[in-house]
Amino acid sequence: MNLEQFTSDILPIKNKLFRFAMRIVNHAAEAEDVVQEVFIKLWNNRQQMDAIQNVEAWCITATKNLSIDKLRSKHQRLAPIKAGFDLHDHSANPYQAAAGKNMVDLVKKLMDNLPEKQRDIMHLRDIEGLTYQEIADSLELPLDQVKVYLFRARKTVREGLTRLKKQELI
Repeated sequence: MNLEQFTSDILPIKNKLFRFAMRIVNHAAEAEDVVQEVFIKLWNNRQQMDAIQNVEAWCITATKNLSIDKLRSKHQRLAPIKAGFDLHDHSANPYQAAAGKNMVDLVKKLMDNLPEKQRDIMHLRDIEGLTYQEIADSLELPLDQVKVYLFRARKTVREGLTRLKKQELI
């Protein structure tokens, strides 16, 4: 891997890696540090990168591992999503905008209550747009297990929203 390949193939995924790290560490500066460490690690091992089939999956795995290491070193817990999940509809009136923000906040809270693997998979699929295979490669899980976790996560979030709607809280 040369500088041109790194610039064209790796730098475009920096925002995706940042959002994923932010989801885990919940602190912008730490998420930036994690992404920077991943890029440094990738650059320092660029001769071996040609043997890796999916460099993006490698970067996501490295981001996840470094983020978890950072959390463990500070003895922190996973916290709610703060960045990278905001939806902006400039055509909506203030009432619609407030209702949309409330719905996003509810989905964030419901996702925060999911088990870690389900939460990570739902984030990577529904927010980052990764394919099932990319998620399986990134998290080192069988493809069928990714599908099961995603199904269960979506079902749990859907049931939570339905429950809240029946209680007329949304």
